Amino acid sequence: MAKCHRNDVGSLILDHRHPTKNSTSGGHFRLWNSSLRRIIFDAVSCGGTSRYKYDDGDTSSISTTGRKEKHAENHKSEKKLSDLLNVEENETEASKRKEEELREVVKELEGEDWVRKRMAAKRVRIMAKEEGLEVRRTLAMLGVIPLLVGMLDHDNECVESQIASLYALLNLGIGNDANKAAIVKVGAVHKMLALIDSPDSSVCEAIVANFLGLSALDSNKPIIGSSGAIPVLVRTLQDLDNKHSTQAKQDALRALYNLSITPTNISFILETDLVSFLVNSTGDMEVSERTLSILSNLVSTPEGRKAISAVRDAIPIMMDVLSWTDSPQCQEKASYILMIMAHKSYGDRHTMIEAGIASSLLELTLFGTQLAQKRASRILECLRLDKGKQVSRRYRGNLGATVSAPICGSSSSFTKTEGRSVEDEDMMSEEKKAVKQLVQQSLQNNMRKIVKRANLRHDFVPSDRFTSFTSSLTSKSLAL
Repeated sequence: MAKCHRNDVGSLILDHRHPTKNSTSGGHFRLWNSSLRRIIFDAVSCGGTSRYKYDDGDTSSISTTGRKEKHAENHKSEKKLSDLLNVEENETEASKRKEEELREVVKELEGEDWVRKRMAAKRVRIMAKEEGLEVRRTLAMLGVIPLLVGMLDHDNECVESQIASLYALLNLGIGNDANKAAIVKVGAVHKMLALIDSPDSSVCEAIVANFLGLSALDSNKPIIGSSGAIPVLVRTLQDLDNKHSTQAKQDALRALYNLSITPTNISFILETDLVSFLVNSTGDMEVSERTLSILSNLVSTPEGRKAISAVRDAIPIMMDVLSWTDSPQCQEKASYILMIMAHKSYGDRHTMIEAGIASSLLELTLFGTQLAQKRASRILECLRLDKGKQVSRRYRGNLGATVSAPICGSSSSFTKTEGRSVEDEDMMSEEKKAVKQLVQQSLQNNMRKIVKRANLRHDFVPSDRFTSFTSSLTSKSLAL
């Protein structure tokens, strides 16, 4: 690569400004001959591909080939620069045209002609959906959000205009938290709720879709939850009149999940019959994961745990989910709900034991995901410790009765005490045997389930070796 002759040029310019004795023509250096002009041009432009070679004081000849190549390169560079300038100019013109179009839409929304306002709202809906975040941001900066919210006033009887405005607001909030916050700030939530009883179900579905989008923002969750939107979403989810689409029900369920994340909204949720509906809907595989997610948020509060426990067969329903090997996410969420309930409530632990949860938990510790296995183990440990406390309390009660028995003599007293101690030990042994038998039976039932799922022959019976193995495993791992 050729080097820029900046030093040579600098020295020439310096000599021109400060003539010395060696300068020609009366102390003035002549810079305006053609060869020197070429040197200055190449030096200033840093001609990296230049093939010219300059010697000290020798600026004689430049080859014809070098000139052609240099000319071709200059022409190519000029073309690239021209293309870049054209692209920038085109982008600038397109940007100006787009801005003018957006301003025209805003102007139509500001007018009094409802037909033109409705058409403008439809244009906003399409542009916000198809033209990306920059257009949504620009429309919001131009003040389109308050204008669209104003079209939701109850005195506007044009349902088509309301629907156009609702979906325009919905698309403006996609991927833009500032727009979501602005929509709620200008009072859109209360105006939406005023339209919820519209005879046209499309209006209700558009409102539910907006609640889903707006509730995704954390700062909006408490505002929407306290506005009265939760009962509306619950009614849409239950759909007793069967007038809403499946999509509207899904949107309502997802919006309720978003709102249940905020603890202050749980009290509003418990004022409805949502908990009972969710527990009894758990068998529907299409919505079970979202349903269990909401219950997982509710069980984190004492009120939520109490509401879940109050639902009939809530624990057996959760236990059934533990065997859904084809839905590990549901297993994890159900095991979380049961783990919290077992940890916090003695009554729930007792219900779990009576329902025979040990078998399902043991199966989950073998075939569940790592998280489900950990939660199942914690539930088993909690139940085992609870059982141990029961036996310990019973043992202490019997021991107290022994000590407080009448003393008739030292030898007889010792004999009675010793005899009663043997009786207590026998009772303890019976308790241990009962626990071992329960766990062993659970292991064997679990084995039969595994055999059934493996499609083995129906007359398959666990061998004596397996029975002895489960017995030893029970005595080692669950000894009190």
